Amino acid sequence: MNEIIRVNNLTKEFKEVKAVDNLSFSVREGEVYGFLGQNGAGKSTTIRMLLTLIKPTDGTIEIFGMNLQQHRKEILKQIGAIIERPDLYNYLTALENIQLFAKLSGIKIPFTHLKEQLAKVGLADRMHSKVKTYSQGMKQRLGLACALIHDPKLLILDEPTNGLDPQGIAEMRNMIIRLSKEQGKTLVVSSHLLSEMEIVADSMLIINKGKKVVEGNVKELLNPEYSIVELEADTETALNFIRNSEWNKYLKSVANHIIRLEFNKDKIPDFNKELVAHDISVESIRRIHSLEDYFLTQTKD
Repeated sequence: MNEIIRVNNLTKEFKEVKAVDNLSFSVREGEVYGFLGQNGAGKSTTIRMLLTLIKPTDGTIEIFGMNLQQHRKEILKQIGAIIERPDLYNYLTALENIQLFAKLSGIKIPFTHLKEQLAKVGLADRMHSKVKTYSQGMKQRLGLACALIHDPKLLILDEPTNGLDPQGIAEMRNMIIRLSKEQGKTLVVSSHLLSEMEIVADSMLIINKGKKVVEGNVKELLNPEYSIVELEADTETALNFIRNSEWNKYLKSVANHIIRLEFNKDKIPDFNKELVAHDISVESIRRIHSLEDYFLTQTKD
């Protein structure tokens, strides 16, 4: 599978603040790439660099196999994007908005195609209504239609579900899946809704304080057969036992009196038995099995 995006050692500094710190990652053609991190982690700054809205302090970005700085116009013609909430004209209708965006794209797009695009996002029956009468979910769908009018190969969505109710979130989720699976689009989706990313993303990147924490295939990272296990016990005694046993090879980290190991879930009963056999008082053993749990374990200080 071809790489659509390749980022190498990307850094962005704002005076004394390093918003993005030596970040490298790649996005493959046709996948939904989840871009995860806490507020202030550097997600939006990275996305703005991908769209040339701000310049990197250091590092390189290649999109469609071309250097972004050297082939900016050629690359951006093949990208659609929504940065947080879409910029729409509330006093115009949906059809007038998408016509305006079509003109700004510089590409001659048939009127019938614009109406079809609105139908694809579920706005066929409201295309003649002014946007000021729309719900936030409808505005997000219209923004998506505008981002897709030039049939881009790559779609970048920065927090596309912000401000949406559960129904709006479900609608956006389903559209992301359709764009990927039915139309073969490549999508980079930044979101804080981890449960949604667990459903839609093929691969993911977690960043914290501008640095990459982990990157990989979602199913492999969250493989239930190979789990992150959190142990709360007498830390000193438990660590002494683990480091002098076969369990040491599974030890990953120790922080805030929580010991983290990584091994097959079937080993948990044996692990617990051995702890008890060595008179180690166990408060809890917890298996990480969701994207939210995984995210929290990776971004804890």
